[in-house]
Amino acid sequence: MDSFPKSLNPNKRLKEEFVSNLTGTSMLEIAAITTIIPLLFLVRRSLGFMHPSDVVTLKKDDDAKVGAKSWQAYMAALSVDFLFIMVPFVLFLTVLADWMYIWTTLLTLLVVFSFAAKRFGFGSTLKEEPDSVRKTITSHRVVMMILTCLCILAVDFKIFPRRYAKTETYGTGLMDFGVGSFVVINSFVSRQARNLSWEKWKTAIKSTTPLIILGLARILSTAGVDYQVHAAEYGVHWNFFFTMAAISFLTSIINMPAQYSGILGALILVGYEGWLVQGLNMYLLSNDRGSDIISQNKEGLFSIFGYWSMYLIGVQVGNFLFFSNRSSATTSRKKSTRNRAAILSLLFWLVTLVVDSHVERVSRRSCNLPYVTLVLATNLQGLAIVLVSDSLPGTKTSTIEEAYNRNLLAIFLLANLLTGLINFLVDTLFASTVKALSVMIAYAFMLTFIPGLLDFCGIRVKFW
Repeated sequence: MDSFPKSLNPNKRLKEEFVSNLTGTSMLEIAAITTIIPLLFLVRRSLGFMHPSDVVTLKKDDDAKVGAKSWQAYMAALSVDFLFIMVPFVLFLTVLADWMYIWTTLLTLLVVFSFAAKRFGFGSTLKEEPDSVRKTITSHRVVMMILTCLCILAVDFKIFPRRYAKTETYGTGLMDFGVGSFVVINSFVSRQARNLSWEKWKTAIKSTTPLIILGLARILSTAGVDYQVHAAEYGVHWNFFFTMAAISFLTSIINMPAQYSGILGALILVGYEGWLVQGLNMYLLSNDRGSDIISQNKEGLFSIFGYWSMYLIGVQVGNFLFFSNRSSATTSRKKSTRNRAAILSLLFWLVTLVVDSHVERVSRRSCNLPYVTLVLATNLQGLAIVLVSDSLPGTKTSTIEEAYNRNLLAIFLLANLLTGLINFLVDTLFASTVKALSVMIAYAFMLTFIPGLLDFCGIRVKFW
C-alpha cells in the first residue's frame, strides 16, 4: 500500500535554498526601481480617461451626483488600471528587469513630456483641485503595497531576478525594503506624527493584540502545512506581525512629541549601530543558534531597535512634511512639501552611502543604521515623485488606488493566502518562463479585481 506523502510541500528545502545566500543588487538599481514604480502611476493618471469619477453616471441635478455607480464603467476603469499599472509592474519585475534603466529613462521622459504639455496648454483639459496630502500619502502606500504583494509570489519563480530577493547578510535586495517601507509609511501618518493624544497602557496592549494574533496564526499555518520559511529573515518563530506589534507598543507607551521623536530615534539608532560594530553583528549574522528563545529569534528581537528608530525618525519627518503646516491643500503647499521630501531623500541617500562605505554595509537582517537611512531615502524619493502629480495633465487618483486604500491589510493577507495556495498548486521552481508569467498575470488580475469588487460594493474589512 502506498503511504501518504510525508510533507504537503516536498520541495520545501529546495525552495528555502532558492532564496538563501543572496547578495542583492546595486543601490543605483534600487534607485531606478523606486523611481519607475511611482512613475507608472503618474503615467496612468496623465492619460486623462477612465478615472473613478467617470463611474458615477446618474445625476440628481447639474451640481449634485447621486451615489449610483455604473458597473460597466467601473470595470472598464479597473481594466485600464490593470493594463497600465499591474501588467507593467509584473513585466518590470520579471522578464524586463534587465532593461530597468532603459525603461526608467523612457518613463521619466514621458512624464517630462506630459509636464511640458500641461505647461503649454496641451493634453487633457480635465480640471481638478490639487490632491490633498492625505491622498498623496495614500497613493505612495498603495504603490508599496502592490510592489510587496507582487514580489512575495514572484520570488518563488526563476523569472524573478535573484538580485531582487532578500539578502542573506549584507546588501540591497528589492525585497529587503518591504517591512521597512511599511514601517516608514505608517510612521508618516501616525497619531504621533499628527501630535494627537497618546495611548495608555491598556489601549496600547489592545491595539497590538490583533497583530500578535496574526503573528501566531502565521506560525501555526506555516507549520501546519510545512510551508517554506527562511529562518534568517526574522528567526525561527518571529515574523513581520510581531515586529509591527513591538513597534506599536513601544511607541504608544513612550510619550515623545513629534518634533523631537526623530532625535530620540537617531540616538537609539546610533547606539544600536555602535553595539553592532562592537560585535553584535557577528552574533546576529551567524547561522549558529542556541536552543533558547532569544537565540532562536535573534534577528527579529534585536532588529526591533532599528525598526523602532526608523519609526521614530519617520514620525518627525512626517510631522515636518505634512502636519506642521495645517493650511488647506494647495498646489504651492504641495510643491513645498515635494521639495522638502526631495531634499531629505538626497540627505538620507548621502548618509547611506557614507555609512555603507566607512562604517558597516547595509543589512536588512540586523536593521542597521545604513538600512534605516536607505529605507527613508527610497520612500521619500517615491513620495517626491508622487507629489509631481499636480504638475501633470489629467491627474486624478486611479480606481485601483481607491480600491486598495479601502482594504490595505486585507489585501496583504489575501496576497499571502494566494501565494501559499499557488505554491502548493504550482511547482514554482521548475515552471517555464511562459507558465510563470501566466501565473503572475493571473495573480495580478485577482489582486486587481477582488479589491475592486470589494470597493464597488462598499465593503471594508476591519480587524480592530
